Amino acid sequence: MSTIAITARLELVRLTLEDAPFILELVNDPSWLRFIGDRGVHTVAQAEAYLQNGPLASYTANGYGLYLVRRQADGACLGMCGLVKRPSLPHPDIGFAYLPQFTGQGYGFEAATAVLHHARHELNLSPILAIVAPDNHRSIRLLEKLGLKFQKRLSLDEGQSEVLLYSS
Repeated sequence: MSTIAITARLELVRLTLEDAPFILELVNDPSWLRFIGDRGVHTVAQAEAYLQNGPLASYTANGYGLYLVRRQADGACLGMCGLVKRPSLPHPDIGFAYLPQFTGQGYGFEAATAVLHHARHELNLSPILAIVAPDNHRSIRLLEKLGLKFQKRLSLDEGQSEVLLYSS
């Protein structure tokens, strides 16, 4: 386990294949499906493949990726937060997703603040972008609370729905 950041209540660590059962639950949560999309992950084996081809590959290729957000008090896996390097964007973007029972408690802001600090001060990345569905009001509020500013609407790929682009 590789710890990226420790906050007052949370620990952010690199995901491993052992996290596949949690990832299976997270990527099939209704809010993930609505705002992020169906990744076709319906078994633990598919969750392992998602991890290998996504976060684990990003750690190797970029030195960063999405991290597991775990509560220090009891070790509960709350969600994930981290950085994604998309071919269609010039800079990395911050992404986050949490199980519904852990939203609205400040965990998202706490974890995202730690990720932004890590990106700026340890990885020397700037600016940090964010993309969000126009109707994802909770995530938009979080991005604005983090100090990111709306830049424009864009479509990441041909035929995809428009997203809002934010930048630090």
